[in-house]
Amino acid sequence: MTTFAQRLDAYEKLVRLDRPIGILLLLWPTLWGLWIAWRGMPDLLVLWLFVLGTVLMRSAGCAINDYADRNFDAHVERTRDRPLAAGTIRPWEALVLAAALALAAFAVVLQFNRLTIFLSIPAVLVAAVYPFTKRFFSVPQAILGVAFGFGIPMAFAAKYGFVPPVAWALLGANVFWTLAYDTEYAMVDRDDDRRIGIRTSALLFGRHDVLAVMIFYALFIASMAAIGAWVHFGVPYFAALGIAAAIAVHHYRLIKERAREGCFKAFMHNNWIGATVFLGIVLDKLPWRKLTGFVPL
Repeated sequence: MTTFAQRLDAYEKLVRLDRPIGILLLLWPTLWGLWIAWRGMPDLLVLWLFVLGTVLMRSAGCAINDYADRNFDAHVERTRDRPLAAGTIRPWEALVLAAALALAAFAVVLQFNRLTIFLSIPAVLVAAVYPFTKRFFSVPQAILGVAFGFGIPMAFAAKYGFVPPVAWALLGANVFWTLAYDTEYAMVDRDDDRRIGIRTSALLFGRHDVLAVMIFYALFIASMAAIGAWVHFGVPYFAALGIAAAIAVHHYRLIKERAREGCFKAFMHNNWIGATVFLGIVLDKLPWRKLTGFVPL
């Protein structure tokens, strides 16, 4: 019989609060969108609500993902100890927890305008559908990129009541980034995924997987550079983007041998790419930048 503490620990592992990398990879694009939409730091309440909503939705997404993969995870080395795969909790518990977290996130969204609330609907649907696309879609990482970037148009909607083209461009750039880092992640499980019939970009690209990752990084950096020029960013932003590009190049050294440890390390290292881009945006949006002729969106 499990104790209350053990049950809480199982729920924590189900929603990955013990592994915050997923929260960070979801949070960085949201913060990019907030800072660009507000042309600087947003209101503290707005910032808190978006961070809270990010944590809640990522947690709900993890519960749904594990429910969808409950019959596969036990056969994958990296995931066989997850609570559902190990039988620590039952499938209905994961569904109830996911629903509760999604409702809590919706309560957060209700604090914003009508368009932001409306955008939360496709955001939830994409997040819920993503785990099941691995059965039939060869590049589920693209769906994940949309799910992980939906905070961007919601940030602009919360500020302006509409979503300008630059927000969708930023979402597209995030899809390229997600394709890069989640292909690295998929390279870790390549053999297991092939055996159990899961579709991933790592399997699709085969022996060209490393090249594909680097191309996606290049497209991400190029897209972010174009967006920076679009919104009239200056030296701080482009310097940070150069550092992010250097980090991406370093990932080639980590993944070129396709070792599990190197690919997983590269995936985890993407937190620094997101953080570096965010730092560039913050430095470029400081009040003194307004004196250099910043042109509003």
